[in-house]
Amino acid sequence: MTSPIAPSAEELAKARVLVVGDAMLDRYWYGAVDRISPEAPVPVVRVTRQEERMGGAANVAYNIVTLGAQASLLSVVGHDEASHQLEALVTGSGIKPCFGRDPQLKTTVKLRVIGRQQQLLRLDFESTPENEVLASQRAEFAKLMPGHDTVLFSDYGKGGLAHIALMIDAARAAGKVVLVDPKGSDYSRYKNASAITPNRAELEQVIGLWRDEAELQVKAQNLRETLKLQAVLLTRSEEGMTLFDAQGQLHVPALAREVFDVTGAGDTVIGTLAAMAAAGMSLRDAVPVANRAGGVVVGKFGTATVSYGELFQ
Repeated sequence: MTSPIAPSAEELAKARVLVVGDAMLDRYWYGAVDRISPEAPVPVVRVTRQEERMGGAANVAYNIVTLGAQASLLSVVGHDEASHQLEALVTGSGIKPCFGRDPQLKTTVKLRVIGRQQQLLRLDFESTPENEVLASQRAEFAKLMPGHDTVLFSDYGKGGLAHIALMIDAARAAGKVVLVDPKGSDYSRYKNASAITPNRAELEQVIGLWRDEAELQVKAQNLRETLKLQAVLLTRSEEGMTLFDAQGQLHVPALAREVFDVTGAGDTVIGTLAAMAAAGMSLRDAVPVANRAGGVVVGKFGTATVSYGELFQ
């Protein structure tokens, strides 16, 4: 099988992706661990460095702009310190932020405490947005969508995509490629999307366990046809990924030489897929490229991205 011709950097620069979903702020506290607490059998971390990164849908958009494509980010956040810090990071990275603000909402923050190069603890701060703010996002989506080639829904189950079914239908009616990174066990809300990209555990939640590859293919194709999807892309960690579409299935093996951290690898895969689709590649041709991107990013620590040079050198 010959490799598809990759889009040039100039072609990618014209590709426009609208990312819609649950944006969050990833905080990392790094420190030294020299002793165990006298209060409880837990390590004492003396924090020496702090770092903040974009997480969730914001990390997906960051993957897209790092590759050299354009990305807009439509999300609901709070009116708190974390939301302003997130917006500053988003703007500084070259992503166009389109934030709906809910004063009652706590912007999702994931705080990871790192000691001796290991994650010792993760603290999550989050709440669910109000319906009024979510409804206003639909109007903003209708304005933004025509100016983009591909629409990507990044669902982290935080409540920001309550109206996803209506937005998918609108985007498909406008002829857009629509990709969904799904969450939960109810995939009916993703009906009519171009493709969904569940990992192994997420797909098992929906179609149940499979005994072998033949049973997996039957179940995945049944799901695809039931939901009227063009494709289901199953990401399989160390086993690579498998695309199920009308032509059958396409499997690509994992390429990672060394797996250091799988955090955010799914964001990289779907972000790369969206960027390639926006540049004119078919989903079948884009899958090996997305697989290569996932192989690069798991060799990095934390939520990370891949550049055009790393991907196509």
